[in-house]
Amino acid sequence: MPPRTHWAVTVLLASTVTHLAAQTPLRLVIDQRTSLAWWQMDPHYEHLWATTCPADPSWQPGEGRDPGQYTDYSTRPTTIAAGRSDARVPLFPRYRVRPVCREAVRGEIAVADTVRWRGVRGTVTLVAESLFTGLNMRDLYARRAVLETARYPEITFTVDSLVDIRRGAGDTLRAIAVGTFGVHGVTKPMRVPTVAWRESGGLRVQAQFSVPASALTDEFQMSKWALGMGVVMRRWKTLHMGIDVILRPGGV
Repeated sequence: MPPRTHWAVTVLLASTVTHLAAQTPLRLVIDQRTSLAWWQMDPHYEHLWATTCPADPSWQPGEGRDPGQYTDYSTRPTTIAAGRSDARVPLFPRYRVRPVCREAVRGEIAVADTVRWRGVRGTVTLVAESLFTGLNMRDLYARRAVLETARYPEITFTVDSLVDIRRGAGDTLRAIAVGTFGVHGVTKPMRVPTVAWRESGGLRVQAQFSVPASALTDEFQMSKWALGMGVVMRRWKTLHMGIDVILRPGGV
């Protein structure tokens, strides 16, 4: 669920790769088997988080999970009292890229000028039904009553440009992706911090952003009835969303 916006920013990393930078224009495509998206609520009440790549060994489901969902309490971070904020965002970052993800995140980015990174355009799309919390009953409720995936099957971010591009340590690049985020039939302008570097034979891009939990009902028009316990009663404060994707050259 950093939807459309933080994913498209992935293009920025390409500038660190010399042989790619020589190509103008450049087309980059998301590798679906190695790319994922995630969301996490604050406070998370020890179960309010999801991923599109539950097969990745770095990820674990929270409390109230289906039989067969494994949680290793010897390695899982120590939980905090319910209702308290948690500074760990995301709770379960990916440490190694593996081709084990659902084909849930797709998209491509076109770069007109790879020297000055002008003319960056593209779209990143998430299949909303692929978000997984570890409890089928909870996921079904989110799809039917909250996201209404039968009517709004995709979450998207359209990238219009990159700004504030900065070089970090090694080949790391940081930038702000400027674009439009769309979920539940509503689109909003968004600026998403992004970091990228070379990995797994491509460009690994991580991006994340946050919105007040109240935006789910007030801005994105999700059901106040369905979100009454968390949003309407103000038990939830902030929704964090992000992507961790691999971009590969897709031709001109």
